[in-house]
Amino acid sequence: MTDKNYPATEAQRKTDDWNPMWDMLEEMDPDYLEAFLQFRSVPQKQGPLPQKTKELIFIAINAATTHLWAPGVRRHMQNAIREGATKEEILEVLQLTSIMGIHSLALAAPILQEEWDKAQD
Repeated sequence: MTDKNYPATEAQRKTDDWNPMWDMLEEMDPDYLEAFLQFRSVPQKQGPLPQKTKELIFIAINAATTHLWAPGVRRHMQNAIREGATKEEILEVLQLTSIMGIHSLALAAPILQEEWDKAQD
């Protein structure tokens, strides 16, 4: 074990936006994970876009046919809903993303329904 501090990693872990894959990366190369999370945090903590808009963009990135990362789609849908996004707004993001390929919508539409239903309970 190391005596190094990893403030970006610890801060990210305390949020609702932790990717379980980062646990493995933390074991393999904690310095890399720390650098990645510091880099990733800049546009999330700064800039003029509201957090809801940023989450909608993250949904599009994770649902894009070049990425198709279902855990990221789910995580950012949960975040967007918490930030006040409507089901219709998220669906529009998916529809716009599907222009790249219909697989985006096929992956993400069922996730949207599940997450929307959970958020309504």
